[in-house]
Amino acid sequence: MELGGTMRAERVEAAGSLPATVGESPVWHAQEGAFYWVDIVAQKIIRLHLESGARAEWVLPERVACLAFGREGGLLAGLETGLFAVTLPTSHSGAGPIPAQVRKLAAPVFPLPDMRFNDGRCDRQGRFWAGTMVQDNPAAQPAGALFRFDTAGRLSAPIVDGLIVQNGLAWSPAGGIMYLSDSHTSRRLIWAFDYDGQTGEPHNRRLFADLHHYVGRPDGAAMDADGCYWICANDAGRVLRFTPQGKLDRQIELPARKPSMCAFGGRELDTLFITSIRPDQGANEDDGHVFAVRPGVKGCAETGYGGVL
Repeated sequence: MELGGTMRAERVEAAGSLPATVGESPVWHAQEGAFYWVDIVAQKIIRLHLESGARAEWVLPERVACLAFGREGGLLAGLETGLFAVTLPTSHSGAGPIPAQVRKLAAPVFPLPDMRFNDGRCDRQGRFWAGTMVQDNPAAQPAGALFRFDTAGRLSAPIVDGLIVQNGLAWSPAGGIMYLSDSHTSRRLIWAFDYDGQTGEPHNRRLFADLHHYVGRPDGAAMDADGCYWICANDAGRVLRFTPQGKLDRQIELPARKPSMCAFGGRELDTLFITSIRPDQGANEDDGHVFAVRPGVKGCAETGYGGVL
């Protein structure tokens, strides 16, 4: 694809015929050859084995928004009341989704009621980062914050605060730049930070992209091997790629209006998987489904959580 060109993502039919209400947090598990994602509102984790097409889903006791696999095994997830170690049993005696087993690892002191974790992923050193938000999005409460969960199992105080809908976490391939967005309609901003991998401290916060000048709201993101930042433009049915200099150079169109997060996967890390949200009103047949496209570049492998789960 030429720079500045536009590609179109296609629906992944094997991901299931029933749409998610809020599809989020796509994660590629290379050892399993499987793609994981969540449906926040349905409290589900979903898995699709690409080669076999086998699909499984698990139900959790709370809304689940973000996932990271442990380097030594296990699964870390951000739920409503904190960060949890999650076990996904292979079967159960009943019908429907399999109940997941959860164990709370850490929890922040939420400044307001009805909050939860939202977007999260690991830095290149294996620390897990995740942000919080008030679930009543129209209230536009800037009570959200970004937290660091280190490999010793310690949850930090808020590192970045004043966020309405935290999103867009990603790190440059070498880990020296951290990206963060706020998806709320009143913000629509993406920031970049210089990032100290030894201490886990971001600094020199600056504006990377203002989506008021483009389309949509900046939701979840992915990083490619060229150091370019792919961000879902929620409400615009697009995924945008920005160069490290903050220049928009590629776009992907989707038949769904509300793409939520993207992640590179597949055996060669050359497929971009994209989750989406099904709006309460005016939904079309593709909203809430999973999409995929080969954009002509490879992604960065996601770092697993480096602590014990």
